[in-house]
Amino acid sequence: MTVNLNRLSHFIAVVEAGSFTAAAEKLGLAKAAVSHQVAQLERELGTTLLIRTTRRLRPTDSGLRFYERCVLILRDADEAVGAVSEEAEIPSGTLTLTAPLDYGMRVVVDAVAAYVARYPAMQVNLSFNDIVFDMIEKRLDIAIRAGWLVDSSERARRIGTFEQYLVASPAYAARIGTIEHPRALSQASWIANGALKAPLHWTFSHVGGEQAPVVGSSVVAVDSTDAAYCCALAGIGLAVLPDYQVRSELADGRLVRILADWTLPSGGIHVVYPPSHYRPARVRAFVDILQKLEKERGRSTA
Repeated sequence: MTVNLNRLSHFIAVVEAGSFTAAAEKLGLAKAAVSHQVAQLERELGTTLLIRTTRRLRPTDSGLRFYERCVLILRDADEAVGAVSEEAEIPSGTLTLTAPLDYGMRVVVDAVAAYVARYPAMQVNLSFNDIVFDMIEKRLDIAIRAGWLVDSSERARRIGTFEQYLVASPAYAARIGTIEHPRALSQASWIANGALKAPLHWTFSHVGGEQAPVVGSSVVAVDSTDAAYCCALAGIGLAVLPDYQVRSELADGRLVRILADWTLPSGGIHVVYPPSHYRPARVRAFVDILQKLEKERGRSTA
């Protein structure tokens, strides 16, 4: 049986849109045309792919499995065309990516601004979210991840690093007085960031080689780095935050760094790719821009 890729794309659109009407609008086709193509696909396969009622539409179990395979098939087809196209080196289409909220708002947006300025025909779909998405399911071109990768099997490229700083508002820093050694931090109030694996357990390293483990005591627990940042600005307590998030605040005095002579473990900035041997031009061009910004950022925080 010959596979009709148009029918596969129509079927995918219906599943993702949840209705024939919405899928037709997305594809720019008549509803009857989309419905006909999906019905023809079901006849060719000899199975029911969608359950239709007057109020909703959803894939059958076999339809859901078929949808997951179709997504991979069309991705491979797009990549095959892109790999041999005469314009393979010119970014085109839509770039879909995700990044952590804090890093996305402070670094990725600048990369996107430079990207669309250089390639005005491109469109970008952004998701700033701390959730680690399934890249195939969400049809992502790339995912930016800041920190430490859990799954070493992912196709990832490290493009930069970031430092972690212990910070506080000037008012809170004045309240606790001068801190000369990490051991004095056990008496301070900490903001526990639940986005971190061990938000109250830290090991400080001194240039002289000394290491000092610290277990903090939290006064407030939050579920995101942005929430910890807001609490630190409000003067609630100490917070460990990435350098890219607090650069401006440290420069203008809204936050101060505690124990600047001591360092905390650094993290990595990674670009994660879906399983594929081919990187479309739209992806390569964006990663080049982001990596350049990362190098500039690294020099400015060194």
